[in-house]
Amino acid sequence: MSIVDLNELAKRESERVEWKENVADIDEVAKTAVAFANDYANLGGGYIVCGAKETQDEFGFQKMIRVGLTSSRFKEVENKLTAVLRENVTPPITPLIEEIPVDDERRILVFVIPASPAVHTLKSRPAESGVCYYRCGRETRVAKNGIVMELLTRKNAIEPWDKRSNPSASFGDINTMALQDILLEMGVWKEDALLEDYLSATERIYALVPPFAVSEPMTKRLCPRNFTLLLFGKNPPKFFPGAYTIFSVYRGNDRSEPNALRHEIIGNVVYQARRCIELLSAESYTLFDKQSETPNRQKYPHRALQEAVVNAIVHRDYESDQPTRITVFDNRIEFNSPGALPRSVDKEKFVSGKAAPHWRNQSLAFFFNKLQLAQAEGQGIPTILRTMKEEGCPQPVFEFETDNVICTLRAHPRYETTMKMLQVKE
Repeated sequence: MSIVDLNELAKRESERVEWKENVADIDEVAKTAVAFANDYANLGGGYIVCGAKETQDEFGFQKMIRVGLTSSRFKEVENKLTAVLRENVTPPITPLIEEIPVDDERRILVFVIPASPAVHTLKSRPAESGVCYYRCGRETRVAKNGIVMELLTRKNAIEPWDKRSNPSASFGDINTMALQDILLEMGVWKEDALLEDYLSATERIYALVPPFAVSEPMTKRLCPRNFTLLLFGKNPPKFFPGAYTIFSVYRGNDRSEPNALRHEIIGNVVYQARRCIELLSAESYTLFDKQSETPNRQKYPHRALQEAVVNAIVHRDYESDQPTRITVFDNRIEFNSPGALPRSVDKEKFVSGKAAPHWRNQSLAFFFNKLQLAQAEGQGIPTILRTMKEEGCPQPVFEFETDNVICTLRAHPRYETTMKMLQVKE
């Protein structure tokens, strides 16, 4: 089974794909491979697609053109790049290689570069010292001293938290029905496959998603990774005390109201997100004003609510023992996500929706993207800003605390007007 879907890459991916129609400069491709392996933004690595180009159709949407490489050119590019990554990169990089037919004479060559636990450098010439590269948006850049030091600190031979094994867990802690249902929904479950084919330390369902388990060096016992437990675990708070969501509703504008509704949502993170979205649908009703030029307006755009929920659950810090909190008031909804904003994310760019993608939990973000619960990389905040503006709602407010990030969405102004009119009538 192919681990690369070009159509999916063309539609949904951005910062982790480099399109090379002719592959004119092998050294430039090698720099990009090093940047993907260094994975400064924690996106999981990237794809270098040789023999295809990205363009736009007549409507301005992304479109991919499959050009292909001849057999001789295909082998030349493959041999040259693998040689450079082996001989000129320290430590060496071994890419995964995928061959995709275009027609009888041409093939597309895809180099899959998974994120590495090391910091890699590239020598252009044997006598030169190595240069470190990183990815910033869609650009490959030279990593200056500050970024190099941050990469060295981050890597430290420790995998990102979501990809680490959990020795205290076993496959008995996995809800196998949830695993099968989610993989079926994603279209990667094979009817003739056994459960052991997926709960493996070697098999990948996607090129940039690590296997669901890790084999312990001494005992060879298979241990689920942290993201496996969050996505498919029977009881994630057993291992991560804060891995649940509190959904509260106050019928008023503050917490002084004598009565409130409270839901403690416990289950895998996909269930938590979907349950929260379901509960929030009650807040996305339509406000009518027959005297207005725009008579129909939603109190909150549904898409903004969904993106805010997903951001709060997917990008939170699961090493915190605090739950995700979603609090509904009459005039606003607060999404409280444990964990500070990553240091590498610029606050001003984040608030304006212009920050480059950075994932705290890359594996969770990947699954939510494939399940159509989230936009492509870095599009969550821009989507919230855009949909709130299009609906005529106030601009979202973001608060950055030491231990959490709070996103507040305020109701459409028509709601306040309607409530005042109802109070007058009473």
